[in-house]
Amino acid sequence: MRPDLALLPLLALAGFAAGGGMRLMDPLLPLLAADFGVGVAAIAPVVAGFTLAYGAGQLITGPLGDRFGKVRVASIALVLYGVGLAVSAAAWDLTSMVVLRTGTGLVAGAVIPLAIAWIGDAVPYAERQATIGRFLTGMVMAQLLVGPISGVMAELAGWRASFLVLSALALVVGVMLVRRAVPEAPRGQVRGLGLSQYGVLLRTPGGRRLMAAAALDGLALFGGAFPFIGAYLIEVFGLSPGQAGLVVAGFGIGAFAYTRTAKRLVARLGEQGLVGAGGALLAVALAGMAAAPTWWVVALLQVPMGMAFYMFHGVLQARATEALPESRATAVSAFAMALFLGQSVGALAFGAVLHAAGYAAVFILAAVATAGLAAWVARMPLR
Repeated sequence: MRPDLALLPLLALAGFAAGGGMRLMDPLLPLLAADFGVGVAAIAPVVAGFTLAYGAGQLITGPLGDRFGKVRVASIALVLYGVGLAVSAAAWDLTSMVVLRTGTGLVAGAVIPLAIAWIGDAVPYAERQATIGRFLTGMVMAQLLVGPISGVMAELAGWRASFLVLSALALVVGVMLVRRAVPEAPRGQVRGLGLSQYGVLLRTPGGRRLMAAAALDGLALFGGAFPFIGAYLIEVFGLSPGQAGLVVAGFGIGAFAYTRTAKRLVARLGEQGLVGAGGALLAVALAGMAAAPTWWVVALLQVPMGMAFYMFHGVLQARATEALPESRATAVSAFAMALFLGQSVGALAFGAVLHAAGYAAVFILAAVATAGLAAWVARMPLR
């Protein structure tokens, strides 16, 4: 039985709520530091705990989705995430906040991969990337809006209000999804929790190639180039943190443009062309940032870079949904874990490059790595 695509807007709202958990803290770190009586650097474990748990939780949530239903598990996780946000608003010191944010990240990570896996069940592969693009509208809007809204809420009513507002959204959407979730027909003969399916995935050459591509994507971009753009604008061009945030928001505008045009792009270019064009444009934009003589050149590059990234990354996401059709949630969760692992390694590696050779070297290295990765992915067979 083909799932009901009427769930897609609700899943996009779930993606907004879960994706917002990443951006919620961006403007709140100084406020938390002041409230808990510590320096801003001491708040780093709050961010790291959420991120690491977000990635590590995929190990269990993917097989749970395959066993008990992707929407059902995602909706329960979203409710637990909403509860975690509400309890986090009551944190009384730094230690309690680290523990609560880590627990919240553990369930938050289930929502987006399971939704993408559900789309894999619902939509033929030829239409899948465009449909994933529609779903990603929620996550992209979270990247654009949650940080600024969180900052405004914190100024008006304190940092705890930011947590409570996002908690309310997650709880409302989660309950609606729980009520809409229907039993999903099993897709294979996997019994029990199905953790062994990770081994099945990694024993296939296509599975190993896809996980390697995801890890390299995370290393070069999520952990490599992207985290340093704001600091580049502040340290090299003298922008304030607020101004740098506005410049980087252009990336989200480009990503949103991709979600609106993904269907036409896939039809016109095909997967191979989409990867090639996206990777080439991304590499040019990164190289352009390395050579930028002024901040407005960096600003102009953000929109095309956001669109190019999702052109490239979207193909990998679509392929993850077909890597192991009988355990689709497990495969998408493995993809997410590989991405987060690459991000962690990339942050360390590119941080060392920055220390040794500066920002230009970071962006040039990321451009070369992205161009090479795109050329490889374009030739990669689907299965």
